[in-house]
Amino acid sequence: MGQVFQNRSFLAEKDFTRAELEYLIDFSAHLKDLKKRGILHRYLEGKNIALLFEKTSTRTRAAFTVAAVDLGAHPEYLGANDIQLGKKESTEDTAKVLGRMFDGIEFRGFSQEMVEELAEYSGVPVWNGLTDAWHPTQMLADYLTVKENFGRLEGINLVYCGDGRNNVANSLLVTGAILGVNVRIFSPKELFPAQEVVELAEAFAKESGADILISDQAAEVIPGADVLYTDVWVSMGEEDKFKERVALLKPYQVNQDLVDLAGKEELIFLHCLPAFHDTNTVYGKDVAEKFGVEEMEVTDEVFRGPHARHFDQAENRMHTIKAVMAATLGNLFIPKV
Repeated sequence: MGQVFQNRSFLAEKDFTRAELEYLIDFSAHLKDLKKRGILHRYLEGKNIALLFEKTSTRTRAAFTVAAVDLGAHPEYLGANDIQLGKKESTEDTAKVLGRMFDGIEFRGFSQEMVEELAEYSGVPVWNGLTDAWHPTQMLADYLTVKENFGRLEGINLVYCGDGRNNVANSLLVTGAILGVNVRIFSPKELFPAQEVVELAEAFAKESGADILISDQAAEVIPGADVLYTDVWVSMGEEDKFKERVALLKPYQVNQDLVDLAGKEELIFLHCLPAFHDTNTVYGKDVAEKFGVEEMEVTDEVFRGPHARHFDQAENRMHTIKAVMAATLGNLFIPKV
């Protein structure tokens, strides 16, 4: 299986088969085990990796940097103000230049078209660290965390609560459908996922046997949940929408009542972070002052409670990103016979 990834880009989950995604998740678990045991795994010795960030980042940037170094590669960070991507130089021209200097490129930004163009013209593997459409590296971390807790993915009930049409919701729905996970989106009708995303997920679900459900009724989607997952109510670039989102999404907050409604002792809570669970951020203070809301998409009680696995999930960003880079670019020590 390792050979099928060589020189491929990782742009969206829908481009990969169930077996391929399962391989990457299991390979991530293997690399995590090697790191915990202090065993070197320098599959990218001597490689150079370009990290392009149009959007700011904590976990994605840290994960790519540490993963690259662990693999023996040198990561070079190029932020929004460091290069001319799309401004004074076309994406095509930038891709051709970077592809001649670097062995692999990570891109985190707004446009899915841009990451696809980078892959088309650079001639090296390109990895999507988040666009407005998809967040594929996040998915590997999420589903690795689910597998670590339940020992399986097939038949697990995952409910995403909140803004149902953002990149994380899109990705959870489609990736879950590919992997045989029952994904339910619990969101207001105004924020249901786009129809084409739902249709894509339903097509994959037919193959895997997954059950897809989108509803604004808690009683329809929460009971029996194994995983409750949420994300910020306002995505990057939408900061002017705080007032309407707070009003719209308050009923979709993950709180103890929702956990109780799920009715499962072994339930886990996931969040791709950052989370607004208190007022210890500039954003949090601002929203509390303006709208009187001290906790947004998740309450502090649940965030710090016994079901929370989001810091395992955050760590898993690094192990899964490492697996993607190693599989697509690395010498996987496959013996020649």
